Amino acid sequence: MSAQPVNREEYGPAAGPAPFERGTDGPRVVLVGVDGSRTSLRAAAYAAGLARRQRSRLAVVYVATTPGFGALALAPAMTAIQETQEAVTAELRRECRRGADELGLPITFLSRRGDAYAEIRATADELRADLVVVGASEQAGHRLAGSIANRLVRCGRWPVVVVP
Repeated sequence: MSAQPVNREEYGPAAGPAPFERGTDGPRVVLVGVDGSRTSLRAAAYAAGLARRQRSRLAVVYVATTPGFGALALAPAMTAIQETQEAVTAELRRECRRGADELGLPITFLSRRGDAYAEIRATADELRADLVVVGASEQAGHRLAGSIANRLVRCGRWPVVVVP
């Protein structure tokens, strides 16, 4: 299964876990996957607005991808990659804290390592997310191989909103 969160922080009012209840009028937990790209930041803004209007908890998950075995030959580059991922994590954490204060919205920020699809899926199950929001992939190769958004939609476990 998935590893435990590398980092989890909660901001805003009533930052405790939302009680689980089936059959409510709208989503209780809105999960958004972010990676710092334009489309993921638009997805985060969309998810924050939706969570605010629905009085839901917003869960923001950042997954730092781990390169495969071929990357072992690039050890010096690995340090730069990790530093960049840590900087992105710190910036996203600051934005979540600021958003929680500005919107009065309970936000949970989770930072994980691994495969983005597997970690978003595991986090959605763990938090019992009612809705998953992700940004559309901007990489041309994903039209053939399938993007994280396509894989989440095909999984069919939650409603998935893909923000362009």
